[in-house]
Amino acid sequence: MREDVQALDIRDVTANWVNAAVLESQIEDRIKALADLSHTPLFFGRLDYEHAVGADEAEGAEGERFYIGRRHVHDADGDPMVIDWRAPVSQAFYQASKKNPLDVGLRRRFGYTAGELTAYEDEHLSDPTEAVHSSKLLQAEIERPRVGPMRDIVATIQPEQDEIVRSGLGGSVCVQGGPGTGKTAVGLHRVAYLLYAHRDRLARTGTLVIGPNASFLHYIEQVLPALGELEVKQATVDELVASGPGQVRVTGVDSAATAVVKGDARMAQVLRRAVRSHVTLPTEPVMVVRGSRRWRIPAYELEELVRELLARDIRYGAAHDALPQRIAHAVLVQMERSGEAPDDRVQDAVARNPAVKAAVKTLWPAVDPAKLVLRLLSDMDFLAEHAEGLLTAEEQKALLWTKPPRSLRTAKWSSADAVLIDEANDLVSRTHSLGHVVLDEAQDLSPMQYRAVGRRCSTGSATVLGDLAQGTTPWATASWAEALTHLGKPDALVEELTAGFRVPREVIAYASRLLPTISPGLTEVASVRESPGSLEVRAVGQAEADTAADPAEADAAVVGACLESLRHEGSIGLIAADARIPALSAALSAADLPYLSPGEETTAVSRLTLVPASLAKGLEYDYVVLDEPSAVVAGEPDERTGLRRLYVALTRAVSGLLVIHASPLPEQLDTAWAGSAG
Repeated sequence: MREDVQALDIRDVTANWVNAAVLESQIEDRIKALADLSHTPLFFGRLDYEHAVGADEAEGAEGERFYIGRRHVHDADGDPMVIDWRAPVSQAFYQASKKNPLDVGLRRRFGYTAGELTAYEDEHLSDPTEAVHSSKLLQAEIERPRVGPMRDIVATIQPEQDEIVRSGLGGSVCVQGGPGTGKTAVGLHRVAYLLYAHRDRLARTGTLVIGPNASFLHYIEQVLPALGELEVKQATVDELVASGPGQVRVTGVDSAATAVVKGDARMAQVLRRAVRSHVTLPTEPVMVVRGSRRWRIPAYELEELVRELLARDIRYGAAHDALPQRIAHAVLVQMERSGEAPDDRVQDAVARNPAVKAAVKTLWPAVDPAKLVLRLLSDMDFLAEHAEGLLTAEEQKALLWTKPPRSLRTAKWSSADAVLIDEANDLVSRTHSLGHVVLDEAQDLSPMQYRAVGRRCSTGSATVLGDLAQGTTPWATASWAEALTHLGKPDALVEELTAGFRVPREVIAYASRLLPTISPGLTEVASVRESPGSLEVRAVGQAEADTAADPAEADAAVVGACLESLRHEGSIGLIAADARIPALSAALSAADLPYLSPGEETTAVSRLTLVPASLAKGLEYDYVVLDEPSAVVAGEPDERTGLRRLYVALTRAVSGLLVIHASPLPEQLDTAWAGSAG
């Protein structure tokens, strides 16, 4: 198929050089999309239908056989050899069961090792004599070592995941999923499905995946290209707002208290008041001179025009552009009454008249969003005027800079400031909307960040992914209903994934001891993977006493635990409180133990990654060594946030977790814990 595209001759099919350039670009993209993937088979399953698909069973039509794969593959005559996993006929591969076979007589799964076909497994779904059994190939694929970036899961999508993946483009979906339930993979595969089902529409409107940080985006960036989707953009929320008009460079950091206020939804109303405060009602008429004639628009008529625009509640910038045309139209009405016959060119000329431009500058002046936010954060009286009844005096004080900057350039803007500027930008000029946005780790966003993302899909749809128990910011959302309201998608369907496929049952049960404290009422993940011995909690020195352990002894114990873990196959993650990273880095270097930073790909030489707890979210490793749980908790502004951060760190392991502690464990973990090897 790739060779056929490469052999295309377009010299005689293009009318001009522009068409030729566009077609060449499309051909290059097609060739890239058809690239071979090492160690990735073209098909992973087979469906034998009892009857021809779409035919009436009563007609006795002969059955059909389809091979299911990541990509559509056809032969030299154009006949299909492999059916795309997203095609309607492939859905039965994921949904068919003994109870509901969907006319499937046989489902076959293929097993591969390094691209070589090594096994297959059959299920005769329409045979009542065959007992229901779990798939060993499916289990082996789920448990395959995690080396390198995140992989696609097209061979292992479960029925409840498939229903979310194939939900329509018209509505938004929110997926609440605990650790290991596959919510990120579901979100990415939903994008791939929507691009398959609605390619023309999304090609025009665009798609975007938003992740919590660059390391996470690097980890997932190969999933969609592996499925042949090369056009989906990826960004963090910070990158998203930084790409807006008139944005500033972020160099400052807010305190937690200040960031909470700046991220509060009430700030949107403060900004709205501040923007509209620039409008001034007229007190004098406008005199337009054209040749020997003068045309006078009285103040009361100008006031009607201004009030009408205010009442329409359109974007401030759109009203600024409309006002001179409204004034010019009022002048043209007078011209027509006097017997003249002005046309559109005359109206445009009047709108550009110096007197009209001067009036607009006074009545509806242009607003610079960054300068507006700078004034709000610098001018106590200006802030108080527009925050009255919305923010308390203490909250207003938290917003104000202790030492106001002299200019936009010298200000130390924070990430929360950039979001405020983005909001102000939208009040002035409408933000461009995409066709579909995927928002991962959504529980950590502030209301103002939700609004920023919502603006990017105001005319499209969204897939929201997250886990309320993993909210590790002081402004983390309390409920999906609240979050979806701020996003502008209050009617989004909320789905919950509770079956865990990644984290072993023993590990998730241990981490779930934190749930009653960090997120009461949330359903505990039920892992399908039972792995005895996958959990060990190891005390170092005086861990159970009040006396602090020797730091050198604690560091040595961690290094030893890493060496133990490296005896296993796959990737190893050493997760620790951010404050512990320098000491552990030095200890690993002293032991000549090479390590990677989050986002860097593992190699045969380096399989160990040193991960600050603040960057662990969304990542996964075959074996995890968790250093000092109490230090992870202590590294956050409050205990609930700290315990949520710990919950994230505890649930990054796919095969085994070894917890090393020289200080007492948090009481939620310590109760009724016997010691080791859960």
